[in-house]
This record gives sequence, structure tokens and C-alpha cells, in this order.
Amino acid sequence: MRTPIFTGSGAAIVTPFSGGEVDLPALKRLLDFQLENGTDAIIACGTTGEASTMTRQERMRVIACCAEHVNGRVPVIAGSGSNSTEVAVELSKDAERAGADGLLLVTPYYNKASQQGLIRHYERIAGAVSLPCILYDVPSRTGVRIAPETYRELAKHENILGVKEAGGNLGDIQRTRNLCPEDFYIWSGNDDETTAICALGGVGVISVAANVIPAEIHTLVRLCLDNDFAAAGKLQLYIKDLCDTLFCEVNPIPVKTALNLLGREAGELRLPLCPPEGGNLERIRRTLAQYALLPPEP
Repeated sequence: MRTPIFTGSGAAIVTPFSGGEVDLPALKRLLDFQLENGTDAIIACGTTGEASTMTRQERMRVIACCAEHVNGRVPVIAGSGSNSTEVAVELSKDAERAGADGLLLVTPYYNKASQQGLIRHYERIAGAVSLPCILYDVPSRTGVRIAPETYRELAKHENILGVKEAGGNLGDIQRTRNLCPEDFYIWSGNDDETTAICALGGVGVISVAANVIPAEIHTLVRLCLDNDFAAAGKLQLYIKDLCDTLFCEVNPIPVKTALNLLGREAGELRLPLCPPEGGNLERIRRTLAQYALLPPEP
């Protein structure tokens, strides 16, 4: 039986940019903040890391930096998906060479592949590497969802370990759990669904909010894995307003804004993303103060 590459809280880490370049010293400081606060895995170059605006060389520099700096303390999982199967294969091979411990593979966006196309896409990538692969289902961004029956087929591949499920459909997650073997693992892809997904057999979360509150997200999942769902539910409800605020605009606009307000040097956003204005900027500031992360304004 296969074991999960991690259980607990995986931080979908932002990529700091400064002057149009990747800021590796700032990235290392963000990694230290995560490791000091109990984060169980680092996910680099995902949606939150703005990988879609980075060059291939930049992505590999970030992955290599994470792998070298983390130095085996927790797994480093690299986002290497693409809407081109062959590009995803090459990115995945590069990520393996750069020192990643696992891969996160988003569904091919824009193409709107059939379920058979998804099976062939993922089997092609997983067969080209030796790393464990986590699928990433996020239909709100990609325009395609992975069906539970498709997971059942993909779970047969030795390198396909599970899925980051951000489809928001708890019924489908139940079907997936019933159709797939025990060693096909499910991670929540939405912070505010973490407790519910863990109650259905999930083993953790790949989290945006962990950028801001890593200790709390680690504690949340630990409570779930210890079957203390009463305490987990209370903590889940407590952080709900912060989770909602971190998605008041498209991710990662709010979370990078929050980190910068907290002095954590997340740096610039890359176009076509741009900083929030007016009400949303104030909402982020107000919510950080509400959680005693930022001093309230006099």
C-alpha cells in the first residue's frame, strides 16, 4: 500500500517578485516562516505561486531554491501542469531534476479535454517521471472537472498518488472515496472545506491561507487527523472570515496583499493580475486586524 507524500498542511507558497524578477532571498524568508510554524509540505509554482506568468527557467529556479533551502525537512511539491501534455512532461522532468519530491498536475485548461483525454494526459505525464503525482481538480479555473470514475482509472497508475480537490462538490468527493482504493489520497484544495473533506477521508489541505496563518492551518488538519472534529469544526468556523477575505479577488491577489501588509515581502503581482483597490484593500486590512495579525488603525 502506498503512503501519502504528506499529511497535514501544505502551503501553496506565493512567489515573491521584485523589479520584475523572482526574489529568491524573500522566498527563503517565506519558507523559513512556514517551517517555523509547522507546515507539513511546500507546494511551489502552483496557482498561488503565479506559475502561469513565469518562464520555464524562473519556475525551475524557484523549485530548485525551495528544494535546496527546505533540504528534506518537509516534501517540496512542484506545480508542473500545463494544457499541453508534452510541455507538462518536460516541466515535470525538469522539476524532478531540480529536486522536487512530488508533482502537482493541474487539469489541462482551455482545451476542455474529455475524461478519456484526461486519463491519457495524466498517464503520459506520470509515466515519464519517477515522482509521486498529485492531480489538481479546479474546474472554476480550467473549465474541466475530473469525474470520480476517472479517478478510479488513474488510481491504477503507480505514480498517481491522489488529488488536490478544489471542485467544491462534496458529493463527488464521497463517490471518489468509494470508487478508489485506500491509497488514492485526497487533499482539500479549498481552505474552507478542509474539515469536511478530512471527515470524508481526506489527509490534509494544500492551502492558500497557510501563507498567512501557517500554525493555525497545521493545527486544523492535525485536529482532523486526530479525529477531534468538534475542535476542528470550531477552528474551521473561526478562520472562515479570513479564508473568504483571501478570495475577495482572484487568488493570489489578496494573499500577496495580506503578506505585504504584514511586512512579509511577497512583492509584486505580475500582469494581468494587479493590486486590489478601494473596498477590497480595506477589507483585507480590516480582516487582518480582526484576527490580531495587524494592529488596528487608531
